[in-house]
Amino acid sequence: MRFFGKMPFFSYFCNHFIYRMNLPEKEFDKTEIAKSLKILWEPLADEQRELLIDNVSILQLERNEVLFTKGDTPKYLYFLVKGKISIRREGVGGQQQIVQMVEPGAMFGYAAAIEGRDYYSTAIAGNKTTVFLIPISLTIHFIWENSDIAMLFLKEMASLLSLSVDRTLGLTQRHIRGRLANTLLTMKDKYGVEDDGLTLAIYLSREDLALMSNMTTSNAIRTLSTFASEGVISLEGRKIKFTDIEKLQMISERG
Repeated sequence: MRFFGKMPFFSYFCNHFIYRMNLPEKEFDKTEIAKSLKILWEPLADEQRELLIDNVSILQLERNEVLFTKGDTPKYLYFLVKGKISIRREGVGGQQQIVQMVEPGAMFGYAAAIEGRDYYSTAIAGNKTTVFLIPISLTIHFIWENSDIAMLFLKEMASLLSLSVDRTLGLTQRHIRGRLANTLLTMKDKYGVEDDGLTLAIYLSREDLALMSNMTTSNAIRTLSTFASEGVISLEGRKIKFTDIEKLQMISERG
C-alpha cells in the first residue's frame, strides 16, 4: 500500500495516524525517551509526547541484519539509538554503494514516505544496533499539527541534500587517495574518536570503506596501507588511528 494513493494526503493521515506494531515492546520512561529522541522530543507539545510514548517501539539488530530494503513501503520513522546503519543503493551493473552512514541520535528512513514512494535504498545494521521505530503516519500527523516539527524535517532534508551534493562532488572530482581520506575524515566528524583522541570511534570493514569511497575493496586496502606507510594513520585490525590529521586533510583537499 502506498501512502498517498487517491485519498487526499491530509485526510489519510488524520484518519490513520495511530497504529500498533507487531514488534517486541519495551516499557520506557519519559526520561529515557526524551534523552534518546531529543531532536524530536523537544519541539513536541505535552499531548504529542504522550502520543509518542504510546507508539514508540524498539528493535535490536545484529551485524548485517536488514532493517528495510529497496521496494519496501515505508512504515516507520527510524531513530538510531546506538550502533550504526549504512544506507546502500544499487548502482550500474548491480554494484552496491554506501550513500549514507547514520550516526547515533539521527533520524532516517522518512524521506521516501514524505515523497510518497517505496524505498530506493536498503538499510543494513552494524554490530549490536538499537533502533527506535515511530509509525510514519504518526510522524506526518506531528508535521501537520506542529510547525516546529515541520521546520525540523525541512532542515533535516535540506541538510541531507547538501551532504548529497558534497558527496557527489567529492566522488567525481577526487582521485582514490582523496576519496578515501575524505571518507575517513567524514567518519571522524560523525562518530568522533576514542579516549586517546586519535582512534576512530567506529570500526568499519574494508568493504564498507570501499563502498563509501566508490572504489574496490582491494583499492581501499592498498590505499589504507599506503596511508599507514606514510605515517598518516596506523592500523590494527579494524581500528584506525589518526597519526597525522593535517596531512590527511591535505590529501582530502587536493583530491
